[in-house]
Amino acid sequence: MTDTAPLPVITPGSDVVIVAVDGPAGSGKSSVSKQVARALGFGYLDTGAAYRALAWHALAREIDTSDATAVLEAASNFDFSISLDPDAYWVRSGEADVTEAIREQRVTDAVSGVARVPAVRRAINSAFRQLIAASGRPGVVVEGRDITTVVAPDAPARILLTADPAVRAARRSAEISGSTAADVAEALRRRDSSDSKVVDFLTAAPGVAVVDSTTLDFDETVAAVLAVARRELAAADRAEPGTGTDGKD
Repeated sequence: MTDTAPLPVITPGSDVVIVAVDGPAGSGKSSVSKQVARALGFGYLDTGAAYRALAWHALAREIDTSDATAVLEAASNFDFSISLDPDAYWVRSGEADVTEAIREQRVTDAVSGVARVPAVRRAINSAFRQLIAASGRPGVVVEGRDITTVVAPDAPARILLTADPAVRAARRSAEISGSTAADVAEALRRRDSSDSKVVDFLTAAPGVAVVDSTTLDFDETVAAVLAVARRELAAADRAEPGTGTDGKD
């Protein structure tokens, strides 16, 4: 895995404000976080896309993603880039635009294999911090599985977005053609079970606000997450005047 340039690691005193959003698949993390970023005038970082891009990279080279050693070898020459613009989102692996390809079912089936390798997670998490620090934006809404606890544990706004498993499965099945709700529910269960062995994304860490979207539609979920983010950013401003973390209405 290569970086384009040596960049600083995010620290509590960084000028880039982070809204950290964690949660399981089907909770609405990506679409909600993107809309929240637009409302705040922030950038948007889909961290799951990095793991998906690495899975795509490995599959393109016919690497067994259940083999941790092979995954590490694939990661050693993984050239990844991603847009932080919520209105012009793209993902690339080398010169290939993989924005759509990383959502294919074969990639979804393989992504847990690459995400569970500790050395891969450390390298990718470091890349996330570099991307955020170099974003040139007042803030970035960062969503994934371990953002509130590992990538940005000092973010002024940390949110766990969750929903009932049956609701998550129904939402995801509506997005996927050719799959039954039962098939999607089982796939989500397997992925949650596999990923939870690496990181706890179902339980809020101390200081992390919970937004349960089970009974909320998309707009209501965005409003709920925005309310928490603005409340926490305002509290951070009061604690440290002059940081300018209010964003824009």
